[in-house]
Amino acid sequence: MKLEVKNLEKKFKDFTAVNNINFCINEGQTLGVLGPNGCGKTTTIGMLLGLIKPSKGEILINEEKFEKLNRESILSKFNFASPYVELPKKLTVQENLEIYGRLYSVENLTKRIQEITEDLNLGSFIKKKTGELSSGQKNRVSLAKSLINKPKILFLDEPTASLDPDIGDFVRKYIEEYKSKNKISILLASHNMKEVERLCDQVIMMKEGKIVDRGTCQSLIEKHGRNNLEDTFLKIARN
Repeated sequence: MKLEVKNLEKKFKDFTAVNNINFCINEGQTLGVLGPNGCGKTTTIGMLLGLIKPSKGEILINEEKFEKLNRESILSKFNFASPYVELPKKLTVQENLEIYGRLYSVENLTKRIQEITEDLNLGSFIKKKTGELSSGQKNRVSLAKSLINKPKILFLDEPTASLDPDIGDFVRKYIEEYKSKNKISILLASHNMKEVERLCDQVIMMKEGKIVDRGTCQSLIEKHGRNNLEDTFLKIARN
C-alpha cells in the first residue's frame, strides 16, 4: 500500500507540533523519520494511526483520503510497534498475541502465533507474563504483535531501543527478511543511525515540527559533507 502525507499539520492550542509536512512511502519502501526528541515524530505517527486528528492537511492511502475509507477495514492493514508502549503486563506473551490477533480478525490465529513465535524465538518465554520479561524480550514481543496481522503498512518507533547488539542485529535482520518476502511499507522512527542506514530507502529529517531535509542516506551524507549519517544528523539538529 502507498501512504502519502500532504501539508499535514497539528496544533495544540498555541503550539505547532507538526508544521506543514509532506512525504510519501511507496509499497515496498522503508522511510526513516529522524529528528531530536520533541521534533514531531510521535505526533506524526499518532495522526497516521488515526489516534490524533490533524489540524490541517491530508493523509492518503493508495491515493484515497484516509477519513473517507472504511476505518475498520483500513486500520486492519496497519500495525505499530514501540518499546515505549507496553502490552498488558499481567497477560502472558501468548495471551497478548491471541488478544491482538482477535482484534485484527487474524485467520488461522493459532498457526500464525506458532509462525511468529518460531520466527522471533519467543518459545522460551511464550507462557511468561509480559511484565516479567526483560526489555529485549519485550521488544521482540512488541514486534511480534505488530506483525500478527501481516500488515501492509507498519510503523516502527525505536524498534531496537535498549537491546544488546546481538539481539538488535537479530531484529534488524528479521525486519529486512520480512520486508523482502512481503509487500509492506514501513515508517521507521529511530535514533540509531546505523540502523537507519541499513534499513531505510529514503530519510526525512525533522526539526521543530518541520521537515528540514530529505533524501537517501548517502545523498544526505554527501550533501552535508560528513562521513556518516550520525554526523549529518548532528549537524542538522544543532544548526
